[in-house]
Amino acid sequence: MKNLKALIKPALLLMALAMLTGCSEKIAVLNPQGPVARSQYHLIIWSLIMMSLVLAVVLIIFVYVLARYGRKNSDGFDPNDTGNRRLEIIWMVIPVIICVLLAVPTVKTLFSLNQPPKATAAQAQTAGESLTIDVTSVQWKWLFRYPGQKIETVNYVVIPAGTPVKFRLHAYDAMNAFWVPELGGQQYTMTDMPMQLWLQADKPGNYDGRSSNYSGKGFAHMTFKVMSRSSTDFDRWVNDVKDNKPALTHEKYMELLKPNTVKAQAFSSYPAIVAKDLNKAQMEALMNGESVDTDSMHGMDMDHESGEGGSQDD
Repeated sequence: MKNLKALIKPALLLMALAMLTGCSEKIAVLNPQGPVARSQYHLIIWSLIMMSLVLAVVLIIFVYVLARYGRKNSDGFDPNDTGNRRLEIIWMVIPVIICVLLAVPTVKTLFSLNQPPKATAAQAQTAGESLTIDVTSVQWKWLFRYPGQKIETVNYVVIPAGTPVKFRLHAYDAMNAFWVPELGGQQYTMTDMPMQLWLQADKPGNYDGRSSNYSGKGFAHMTFKVMSRSSTDFDRWVNDVKDNKPALTHEKYMELLKPNTVKAQAFSSYPAIVAKDLNKAQMEALMNGESVDTDSMHGMDMDHESGEGGSQDD
């Protein structure tokens, strides 16, 4: 018993130090900066409250049973006693109630996230009521295409604050996951299976985004910046890209599709092939003059130095 007491104080001290180390910086998931992230944050808090209540009740019952029916007070207690109808009903009904209390807000939130958030700012002239951005994950970078503005960026994306943004997600090679913790939850990117994600920033600011699905040796560097700007600044940025940035050529686009890491870039236009959202197998078939109807992907070698697809037996 003395040895146990001697270990308790150091253990509590270590726990306190571990918690204090996280006080200097906010946790991104728990720092919502948009309506989508805020609804998910409320769902997380509600789930934590329910789980805490369950834990508290279980611990209270545990301590009560130990105190009431411990070794010193075990007279008259039959551990093989069965058939208590009242207790059986209680421990059947309570879990059902807990599941309902968790399921109803979860389902409600999930369905609401399929709809665009309500705009909270004046719309940008170049974006309109909502902005659509096509996102393509490539080992190990992110390509952002603005179909309405006819421009493209790499590893960073600019959005107007207070405007709903619909991200249409694609993957060129390996399956990935698009995640901006402060603006909303993650969504997968897959070949030939376009996904959709609505996000919105409350105010101008910069937010970190990254891949949340392991995709090889360059995974740790597969990050990007989301830059939220006022509607006026967003219009100014779009016009600046169109006027001062180079066009994305076919040759440059093929270089971007190679498995490597690159710096943030912007292009004033892009070739028609970019808008087709071809996956790696389809692109290789097109370059070889073959049909692009296939959606088959060669095996991906996550450890290969070049990051190219692995071999596949016919």
